[in-house]
This record gives sequence, C-alpha cells and structure tokens, in this order.
Amino acid sequence: MKVKFKHSIKTFSGEVEEMVYGSYRKGKLCIGRDYVYPTLNAHNHQMGAACRNLSLVYNRADSLYRDNFKMYSRQTGLKPGFPDHKLVPSGFALFMKMMYAWRDSDPTHVDLATVTIADIVALDAEVRTVARAVDAGFLPTVAGYAAMTGDIQ
Repeated sequence: MKVKFKHSIKTFSGEVEEMVYGSYRKGKLCIGRDYVYPTLNAHNHQMGAACRNLSLVYNRADSLYRDNFKMYSRQTGLKPGFPDHKLVPSGFALFMKMMYAWRDSDPTHVDLATVTIADIVALDAEVRTVARAVDAGFLPTVAGYAAMTGDIQ
C-alpha cells in the first residue's frame, strides 16, 4: 500500500515493528507491506551447513594459508575495477569462492558440508595453496600469486 508520513517525511526504507517500507522513484513514493519471515527450505539448510563447515575449515587452516588469502585479497584490490577499498572481498570470501569453484569442478566427490582439511590433503586438491588454486582456475590471477604457497595444513 502507498504510505504517507506526517511531519515533512517524504519516504522511508527499512523495517519498523511489523511493517517493511520501501522507497521508490527517487524518494517520491513509499510502499509499505506486512513483514513476512521467509520460509526456509532444504537448499537454505544445505547452504547453511556448507558455510558453517567451510568457516571451521578456514579457521583451522594453517595461519600462513590464511595470511596468503589476506595477501591475495590485497592484491585483488590493486587490480583495475577495484578503485574503492570497500569493494575488495575479504580473504574468507575469496576462500569461499575458491571452495565453491572446486566443488563445481567435481560435484560428485566434493561435499562442502562435510569436507575437512584431512580430506583436502588426502585428495591433494588444488585448493591446498592459493597458487595452485589460481593455476587451476578457481581464483583469478593477481600479481605475485605464485609466491602464495602456504599449505592448508
């Protein structure tokens, strides 16, 4: 429904109590609707399990491995197309991108909800180092990536 506010307020975006407001047409129109919590499905639970597990894997990885991702993130920010430091993805975000690319390369054998560091080492996966992941095409090439050889274990 179209909403009109008092006291010279033209429009508002956000959630207040049980209503959600949206600003449209460059602040000239405000639409309000009841807040409805989205229904969670199996895909939501699968994504949540994968993200929780990958967070544990990243936090348990060797500190040099995590430092390599931070360095890779900084190098990504130096590439054209990232003029603002706020647009640069974090090391963990790049780790997640790499892991999903690895899963997409072999979906029958890679389950991100259950993979462990021991599994990655046993498979001698290309995600063991940043340099190998870039060479495999899981991450874009940046300057100095070949020196990022810190192993996950």
